[in-house]
Amino acid sequence: MEKTLSWEIDDFSKRISKIKSDIFSSGGCQWFVTVYPMGYHCFDHLSLFLHVVNPKSLRRGWKRRAITCFVLLNQSGKVLYTSPSDCNLYCAEVPVLGYQKTLPLAELQGFLENNKLIVEVYFKVVEVVHQGKSTENDIVDFNGFQILASQASSLSNIVSKDPYFVVDFKPENQWVKTKYMYLLGLVETLSKSPQSLSATELSNAQKDLTVLTEAGFKLDWLYSKLDEVSLEWKQAAHSDGYGVQQLEERVKNVELSLSDLIVDLDNVKIKSAAAKVSSFQFIDFLVNKFFLSCFSFSKS
Repeated sequence: MEKTLSWEIDDFSKRISKIKSDIFSSGGCQWFVTVYPMGYHCFDHLSLFLHVVNPKSLRRGWKRRAITCFVLLNQSGKVLYTSPSDCNLYCAEVPVLGYQKTLPLAELQGFLENNKLIVEVYFKVVEVVHQGKSTENDIVDFNGFQILASQASSLSNIVSKDPYFVVDFKPENQWVKTKYMYLLGLVETLSKSPQSLSATELSNAQKDLTVLTEAGFKLDWLYSKLDEVSLEWKQAAHSDGYGVQQLEERVKNVELSLSDLIVDLDNVKIKSAAAKVSSFQFIDFLVNKFFLSCFSFSKS
């Protein structure tokens, strides 16, 4: 990788809002870095992100796969923090990636000299696609888990806003990973609009949450989210438009069920009638046989 950016931030401790770097070019598009000196939803850590400039201006299906490494230094050049050298996919669904938790702010303040922070970015684009098919089904890394690009935004929005969610949680144990994927799916479900959810989805969410709690996850915050979504869903269900739609669907289902019952009843009637005919025919056969036997006996 090459050092593509060396950025000095003066008066760092006085900064309270997002700081944006100069723009640099690589892999056929432009990039910039943002630093959150007070953290991004993690208020005790510095946050770093790499952005694609104007991603909406790029052609449909664009993507860049790039290896990135952030290095934080003080004025003397002493390294305070080095991020992992991750290879990530940037695309229309994921135009920004980075680290919400890098260095604790308390630790950072103790290492700075003259209140100056230096940010170096080592960067190398290894795949370039200017135009292609939709990238929503491409696989991206989310906290060490492989998910669809289309899922990244909703999951990131939910988990980043919750103070109890562990941002850097990357378990190696497969059992934990499996349970955690249940959690990601549950979070994604609860991030949808309540009006778009069905009663079945809410019921399944409750079951999944129970399973995860029994597995040892502490998810009080997610129970609160489920209660909130359920309440909004019930309110929407009682509103005029949505309530009528729900009732129409229920009536339709009842009508379908009733139609099925009528068909079953007709089949039973047909079978019963056929059985009666068969019974009468058998009785007739026995009666005829009896009279024939009697007639033969009388002649003899």
